[in-house]
Amino acid sequence: MPTDTAIEALHAFGASGKSGPTRHFGTRFDSEGKFLYEPGNTIVSHVTKGSATQAALIEVRCVLMGLPFVRHFSFTPVSSLHMTLAQGVIEFRRKDGYWPEGVDHDADIDGITDLYRDRLKAFPDLGAFRTRAVAVTPLGVTLAGATGRDDSMLRRWRDELCEPLGFRHPDHDTYVFHITLAYLIDWLPEEALPVYAEALEECASLLHQAAPTLELDDPCFCSFEDMNHFEPLLNLRRTGR
Repeated sequence: MPTDTAIEALHAFGASGKSGPTRHFGTRFDSEGKFLYEPGNTIVSHVTKGSATQAALIEVRCVLMGLPFVRHFSFTPVSSLHMTLAQGVIEFRRKDGYWPEGVDHDADIDGITDLYRDRLKAFPDLGAFRTRAVAVTPLGVTLAGATGRDDSMLRRWRDELCEPLGFRHPDHDTYVFHITLAYLIDWLPEEALPVYAEALEECASLLHQAAPTLELDDPCFCSFEDMNHFEPLLNLRRTGR
């Protein structure tokens, strides 16, 4: 049985006390869970295709899709699974703190993508890092470095990418690395929370056993039109250039 603490942690996804829509509703997805046009760019490490990590995440995804109230979620395709290392620009975030300094807020997204690709060609290879799963949530998997050194390396990549990206994201220091499996379309009823808490604990155990260290591709600068696909444009490790 899940602990009270585990259930309490899920209140962020519950309907109690909520009066407005869920985050990203109407911009990233609609009421049917269809992903909407939301162009932008980002730096991610994709989950390695055909790896034990991908297989374990598919199993976790299947468990989540089999739970009650699954229609409250919009699931991303397996081919899109990734860990975001640093966020670029996005259509609906045209404001300071989310946009490169010195670039007009009306600038074309494709033009900024070209600008970033040119800047990132000179970005140094900061080295490899490994990650591990920390927890499974209704939306996916939270991550951390496999060791303290890996944690430091993740943060170094994120810190130094601020220069070519031209801004420091407001949540830069508090950002939790993660792999998104789904987005929340509508708040969960309170009776669903104990069911989810138990399933999430089982999913975490499954993932820790099957993939104690996650298999991720090199960090790559990508463009996207929605959350279905992240098109690789430039590998940021020298070994992949």
